[in-house]
Amino acid sequence: MRKLLASLAITLGAVGVAHADLEADADAAAGREKAQSCASCHGQEGISSSPSFPHLAGQQPSYLAKQIIDIRDGNREVPEMAGQVDDFSDQDAWDVAAYFAEQDANVGQADPEEEVLERGEELYRAGDMAKGVPACAACHGPTGSGINTAVYPALSGQIPEYVVTSLQKFAAGERTNDPNNMMGDIASKMSDADMEAVANYISGLH
Repeated sequence: MRKLLASLAITLGAVGVAHADLEADADAAAGREKAQSCASCHGQEGISSSPSFPHLAGQQPSYLAKQIIDIRDGNREVPEMAGQVDDFSDQDAWDVAAYFAEQDANVGQADPEEEVLERGEELYRAGDMAKGVPACAACHGPTGSGINTAVYPALSGQIPEYVVTSLQKFAAGERTNDPNNMMGDIASKMSDADMEAVANYISGLH
């Protein structure tokens, strides 16, 4: 656990410096034009109507730009995104990320079932020390807003089914584009019930 937390701290400092110049040049207005092709799946302003496609509104720009570039370069496989960003330059990725970052994030509502909600809150805010699962809030913030300088995504209001699918892919090693395999290590220690509980809690977090 201590090694993982130390890794988080190192990543926090290093990544912020690497992305500072690119983010400074990002043009949200240009991004709005480029993002028109994203609307059919993610919504005109980044609020998705399908559990297969995540909300992008309010997402940290460093994280979203990285995902676009990773998908373009084949470092993250998303079949639904095949060919969608092949012609994006790095600048395009940052422009689109800047546009979605400016949109109001989705405000969701968690299932109020008490036992599930309590387990989700426990995992998000305190983790599960017995399993070696750190608190989600350590990287994603107490309100789920993420940490832009460390490329940690905002989770607040995200679609629960999408969160569960993402955790399952990390756990199975099907998604490996996170820093130092942090999410792969964490998700592999979570049960399906844990994933569903924390995803439910995240959906109502704001």
